[in-house]
Amino acid sequence: MTIVGTTVPYYLEAGFGERVVLLLHGIGGGHRVFAPQMQALSGAGWRAMAWDMPGYGYSRTVTPYDLATLADSCLELIELQDARELVLVGHSMGGMVAQEVVAQAPEAVAGLVLAGTTAAFGKPAGAWQQEFLKSRTAPLDAGGSMAELARELVPGLVAESCDSAVLAEAIAGMAAVPQATYRHALEALVAFDRRAELAAIGVPTLVVAGALDRNAPPEVVEKMAQRIPGARYAVIPDAGHLMYSEQPALFNAVLLAFLADVFPPHAAPPGP
Repeated sequence: MTIVGTTVPYYLEAGFGERVVLLLHGIGGGHRVFAPQMQALSGAGWRAMAWDMPGYGYSRTVTPYDLATLADSCLELIELQDARELVLVGHSMGGMVAQEVVAQAPEAVAGLVLAGTTAAFGKPAGAWQQEFLKSRTAPLDAGGSMAELARELVPGLVAESCDSAVLAEAIAGMAAVPQATYRHALEALVAFDRRAELAAIGVPTLVVAGALDRNAPPEVVEKMAQRIPGARYAVIPDAGHLMYSEQPALFNAVLLAFLADVFPPHAAPPGP
């Protein structure tokens, strides 16, 4: 694997070719969270890419920090790829970025996978949204660090049966997010609303929920899937919000089955 970066967001890359899967992490993640998916995708013949969203890891931040600008950064990255088929896989806030990319430039994307995400958080000034923001920044507002926030919040994102090593890695990942980026990302998240555009999504789409996800409950994720024409819906058992790392084998199986069905390898030309 190599880490690549220019003026566009940094990304980790594995595999070769014109069939590309771009993995977009959530608010507490980074390019490293998708290591099991990178290995599985490259082994299945795809070129796998996992970015650092602007403001995360090795990527510069953007202004204004909203979903439209984040999607612009994603499109800059996509435009540099020599891709015959490009599939976006977005988890949580990454799923919102993916929806924004498809809304802005539907011709840039051949397929879409939305995992543990939603099409809207409602009105930014709404009581529920304000309470959500307060709960997600309370440790910081009290003078705590991102590490303290991560230790408080991340256990609530996973199933009780989550492997301790997976939990520790997720806590470390969120602890590494710059506080300013985390706050900006939260504000962007609660302002997002692409519900009206779900019916216009015209590419093959897979929507995935964690059976025990309390942040994006399966019943909410399924309703979103029902509004996307022809979308497939899958549930990962015994998994919370971080389904791709809690149950990587099951998540990868669902992802690869979708890709193999919708984007089968092109047959070799007949011999002489």
